[in-house]
Amino acid sequence: MKKTLYASILLVSVILGFMVAFQFRTAGRVDSGVSIDRVQLLTTELKQLDREYITLLEEAQDLEQKLAQAEKGRPQASQAVHEELQKVRQLAGMTKMQGPGVEVNLAPVTREEDQTGENLFTVRDEDLLRVINELRAAGAEALAINGQRIISTSEIRLAGAFIDVNLTRISAPYSILAIGAPGQLESALIIKGGLVDLMDDWGVAVTVNKREAITVPAYTHRINLEYAKPLKEAS
Repeated sequence: MKKTLYASILLVSVILGFMVAFQFRTAGRVDSGVSIDRVQLLTTELKQLDREYITLLEEAQDLEQKLAQAEKGRPQASQAVHEELQKVRQLAGMTKMQGPGVEVNLAPVTREEDQTGENLFTVRDEDLLRVINELRAAGAEALAINGQRIISTSEIRLAGAFIDVNLTRISAPYSILAIGAPGQLESALIIKGGLVDLMDDWGVAVTVNKREAITVPAYTHRINLEYAKPLKEAS
């Protein structure tokens, strides 16, 4: 009888122990919540959406003003078309731009444990592309790599021992210029566990310097559209 009672008490104690342990682990997961890095990333994305919303409102107001000018007469219409053309050229990257931003430099990491005396790491085209995409996501308004303006049709690809940007050969050291909010662009790259930390593990050192004034050159190459044609709206 006593053995049965002791066995029952032992079984209940074991079950209660498992239940307490399970609840503790579950509570630990809930308390952990969202990581700080995730919160910072979501905050950055929210700010980007807010900026895009404000930009769309400004563009709508600008178009309304130009339409009002066009309705006043031929001189006003000509001025409105000229202003819109200038705006389109800026957005397309055909105009030299200036403003605050960051300068990002990439160089191979030299490992002390390398016994050969040669640096086995190098900067690849994928590395440059990752930095460009990260800066774009953080709100960069104009970008250039080693003097080559980056636009929607720009390519960044490996060509032998060199990297081609806009069909132009560039080589180390690599310097990326980005116009935008300096603090936001810097934070997007140096966030803990972000791109800078990741690329350091891959053997690429990335330094980010904020600048009060950066000049990004205009895109100077020809753009040929052979197959893409504007779609005519139905009458």
